[in-house]
Amino acid sequence: MSVNAYIRFNGNCRQAVEYYAEVFGCQEPNIMTFGQFHNESDFPMSEEVKNQVMHTFLTINGSDIMFSDSPPGMPLTQGDNFSLAYSTTDKDEITRIFNRLKDNGGTVYVELQETLWSDCYGSLTDIFGINWQFTHDSGKAF
Repeated sequence: MSVNAYIRFNGNCRQAVEYYAEVFGCQEPNIMTFGQFHNESDFPMSEEVKNQVMHTFLTINGSDIMFSDSPPGMPLTQGDNFSLAYSTTDKDEITRIFNRLKDNGGTVYVELQETLWSDCYGSLTDIFGINWQFTHDSGKAF
């Protein structure tokens, strides 16, 4: 189980991650783009968006820091461009915590659901304005 920082960028994620990898002496990141994971007919996007970063991470001093560009249609404001990413192998724990934050005034962006990378993923903002992502770590490769 872990809680990691997840930082969003406004189209310059690749540049930032490559810079941080160099500065912190990290292994070259594996970068996945929006174009690799979204079907054009279901999610029309420009060539620029197709090449933007959907997900990557760096291990910095023993901590995984995750990064992405802000998805199209999801406004980004400097200062709220991060979330805490809660990952565990206990699906019931994710459901319990997600629902508790949701039921106590949270704003849900993605209900718990199966995705390409997890059989149980969801995201919300809690009553204190903290953005959370929940991922069931089932070993599913993406």
